[in-house]
This record gives sequence, structure tokens and C-alpha cells, in this order.
Amino acid sequence: MHLPAGGGPYYNAVMPVKKPAATKRPARKPKSPKPLPAEAVRTVFARLHAIDPEPKGELEHVNPYTLLVAVALSAQATDAGVNKATRPLFAKVTTPQEMVALGEDALRDAIKTIGLFRNKAKNVIALSKALIENHAGEVPADREALEKLPGVGRKTANVVLNMAFGMPTMAVDTHVFRVSNRLPLAPGKTPAAVERGLDKVVPKEFGLHAHHWLILHGRYVCKARKPECWRCPVADLCRFEPKTPAPGRPAVKPEATAV
Repeated sequence: MHLPAGGGPYYNAVMPVKKPAATKRPARKPKSPKPLPAEAVRTVFARLHAIDPEPKGELEHVNPYTLLVAVALSAQATDAGVNKATRPLFAKVTTPQEMVALGEDALRDAIKTIGLFRNKAKNVIALSKALIENHAGEVPADREALEKLPGVGRKTANVVLNMAFGMPTMAVDTHVFRVSNRLPLAPGKTPAAVERGLDKVVPKEFGLHAHHWLILHGRYVCKARKPECWRCPVADLCRFEPKTPAPGRPAVKPEATAV
């Protein structure tokens, strides 16, 4: 049988066109829980305060300068690993002048067990020289001045301002970021967004120690892969699901969990 070019109406009648397969709609992502109300936020910090009224940072240091160096070295490294390297270093080097005199090669050898040690050694020598040249060898109590130092970002500056100078800053590391988004206190997609949110919601009376409480809570209880919800002091307030059950106990379905 001869068919007209393009098939024509007869071709379409006897040879139906195959319909494209229906595309499967992607599953909707579960809605993120709403941030805790102000009274619940206050309760969170009141409980953390009751457990540890004066939390301390775990980086060992002897003065603001060694604190600055330790925090700069802690990027992508554990506090325990940094302490192991800096303990003998800070026994003989406690000022920018002594660090410059030590030299980059010797510093690199002293911190070689820390990740990214080559670049970190370079930055520590550079920031030490900058402190000598621009700040008479003293660590400035100013965020903008700190962030101008080599290897010093906002988180490092916030830690130094908080621990060395008693300012109520929010240093958002991976633990603070995780806990803030899980509870949630001040959810955000970036550390800067979480910092801004925490500045707004953390009650002033808890501001000085807030970031330390969140760091320690995230490090030892609200862990990244398997949070230990069964021993969490704020589990009844937390909206993160599913809650991790105690060892040997079955998981509780999210819909049956009280928030």
C-alpha cells in the first residue's frame, strides 16, 4: 500500500502514534521543621548551662596569641590533634616575635602531624609578622583587624574575640552548624546564615558561652552520623527525626514521637 508523504490521516488511523512514557514525579522532600519558639530556645540553653555553667574551649593555649595560632591550626583538624602538636611548641614559643625567630621550617616540622601543615605554617609566620608590624605584637580585639591577618577567617576571629576578650560571638563550626539546624535553633544553609540567626535568638544571658555549649553538645551527644538522642538533655524539645534509640531498644516511629 502506498502511503502519502508523512503518513497522512490513514497512516495515523491504522498506526497509532506511541505516547511517551509518563515521567515519574520526584518524591517531595520532607518539610524542614519550624525553628523552636523563643521560650524553648531559652530552655535549651538553660539546660545546657545547668550541666556545664562555665564551658571551656578544648584548644590549649597560654595567651591570646597562642589561642589565635591554635585556632588557625585547627581548621580541618581535631582539637586533640592540634593540642598534641602545640603542647611542646607553646612550651617555648608564646609571642609573635618568638614564632618569627623560630622560622617557617622549624614550625612546619613542629606541626607536621596536623592536616595542611605546610600552608598553615606559612600563614602562622605571616600573621605573626603582621601582628609585629601592625599591632605592636599584640592580638587586636577587633574582628575586622583579625580577619585581615593571613589564614584568619570569621570563625577564627569569633573564637578569639570570645575566648580571649569575653565578647558574646557565635563561632559557627561544623558542630554548631549541625546542632542549630537539627533542633532547629537558627536553621541556615551557610555558617554565616546560622551565625546571624543565632545572634537573633540566643538570649543575652547565655550569649557568652552559647557557641561552646553547642560545640560540646554536637561533639559528644548530637553527633553527625549517629546522634545519641537517648541521653540528650533537650531531646523532648528537639524536632529532628528520627530519634536514635538507646542501644538495644527499637526505634520509635517519627509520628509517634512527641515534639
